[in-house]
Amino acid sequence: MNHTLSILLQNEAGALVRVAGLFAARGYNIDTLTVAATHDPAVSRLTLSLQCDDIALTQILQQTRKLVDVLQVAHPATALAA
Repeated sequence: MNHTLSILLQNEAGALVRVAGLFAARGYNIDTLTVAATHDPAVSRLTLSLQCDDIALTQILQQTRKLVDVLQVAHPATALAA
């Protein structure tokens, strides 16, 4: 199943590498990746899509939220369920 995640992270050197490394270390391929500035110059928005099942998505969300540079992780389906 295709999933899209929106991640707010600190705009610091190496932050994107740490997020992408988390996916690579667990064997998940990122299908699309977009990074853009926000109204706050210290924060960037990373939007990515990947294909995985719901169990793997839950694990990815939990592990991504643990990263130091990550401020917030959103997934449309989990936001509706909350």
